[in-house]
Amino acid sequence: MASCLMVMGTGSDVGKSLLVAGLARIAVRRGLKVLPFKPQNMSNNAAVTADGGEIGRAQALQARAAGVPLSVDMNPVLLKPQTDIGAQVVVQGRMAGTARAAEYRGWRDRLMPKVLESFARLAAGSDLVLIEGAGSVSEVNLRAGDIANMGFATLVRAPVVLVGDIDRGGVIAQMVGSHALLPEDELSLIKGFIINRFRGDVRLFDGGLTEIETRTGWKSFGVVPWLPAAARLPAEDAVALDTPRDPGPGGLKIAVPMFARIANFDDLDPLKLEPQVALTMVPPGQPLPVADLIVLPGSKATIADLAFFRAQGWDVDLAAHVRRGGRVIGICGGYQMLGRVIEDPDGIEGPAGAVPGLGLLDVETRLGGDKALIETTGTEITTGAAVRGYEMHVGVTTGPGTARPMLRLADGRPDGATGHDGRVAGCYLHGLFGADGYRAALIEALTGRRPVPIDYEASVEAALDALADHLEAALDIEALFAAAAEPVLP
Repeated sequence: MASCLMVMGTGSDVGKSLLVAGLARIAVRRGLKVLPFKPQNMSNNAAVTADGGEIGRAQALQARAAGVPLSVDMNPVLLKPQTDIGAQVVVQGRMAGTARAAEYRGWRDRLMPKVLESFARLAAGSDLVLIEGAGSVSEVNLRAGDIANMGFATLVRAPVVLVGDIDRGGVIAQMVGSHALLPEDELSLIKGFIINRFRGDVRLFDGGLTEIETRTGWKSFGVVPWLPAAARLPAEDAVALDTPRDPGPGGLKIAVPMFARIANFDDLDPLKLEPQVALTMVPPGQPLPVADLIVLPGSKATIADLAFFRAQGWDVDLAAHVRRGGRVIGICGGYQMLGRVIEDPDGIEGPAGAVPGLGLLDVETRLGGDKALIETTGTEITTGAAVRGYEMHVGVTTGPGTARPMLRLADGRPDGATGHDGRVAGCYLHGLFGADGYRAALIEALTGRRPVPIDYEASVEAALDALADHLEAALDIEALFAAAAEPVLP
């Protein structure tokens, strides 16, 4: 069996995902076969595995850092929120049902055996399993149904390193408070802590480290300075609201409405790297700005997000954009919204029925059937550029508009639809903008200028290497890996 190390946090979004990715890359450099694992993830950003399942995109990035193919065992339970109080439950890559938050606690007994089964398979085939926790280690009010943090760690006796985010403030209280809330048998699993996202001279926090060590008895594994290069890696849990760069005269302005249930928004990451592009994520309550291109992204609940879109007045803004001659591209749920109607006869997303779409493409979508989970390649027909990515959707889109598909996939299937004047188009392929040739052709078509070539995949690899270098310099890596190999007695 492999050694293992579990990275837990004092709260959500403290940097656990990227720390695991960086540690995975470091372990690979040292000749170890390392696999990532997250017992339970909650995210609408998912990746398709080679065997047709889905896992959280954070685990996909971690697997990439480790140089291994994706497996459903890396994230055996994935919760995909559909409403504020309910989520789709994906177990070992396949949808197992939906559950309201209050009901989900009762799922522990049926889910934990699957979690342990997946972990055992990974551990049997690797030297090191790097485990990511979820949310806060000290959510003791949720402990009875916990499969993601100490509920899992105590069963497999996993050594734990606790991460706190100093950029938020109050990191000493985060650490000491977590120590105060955990029972002794769980405290015994924690081997030490990491302070993440420090801005400035880390020596200024020496007194803080001493305070935490004195009050908890935990070892400090180090302080990780803020790393700008991390912004080049796909984000999983939060859409960045960065101020868009000035693309200069003749640059491309792209606006993306932020749906309430936006999904797979990392589709947009390659566009952010282009110097000629100003990408604006438009939050609720703000109008869609004047732009050259509006992208409607994926959605976990297309009908609900279409109603949300209209409630913001974005449908009026989009119609004005089209009248001005602006371009529109819809991806997956965004593509479905662009059609004439969306039918949900079986109540997949809520009450059964049908709703009118935005009417910009002559297609209609009928939700239902098995979820399409397919990795694929193809060609974007207008530009002739190669594309690659994955499909992840429920439903079938038909209608006259599909006679003018946006893509021709490698297996010969057409995908998507294009309007009569070519200014509005949509498809089901996530990852479309990651294709360097297509992205460059799109920018050139809209600006009249060919952009400087950017290799998006190489930029992600470079960012992972930079992350690993950063952690090597900041942390006591030898002590971390030694903790992973150290047995934890019950």
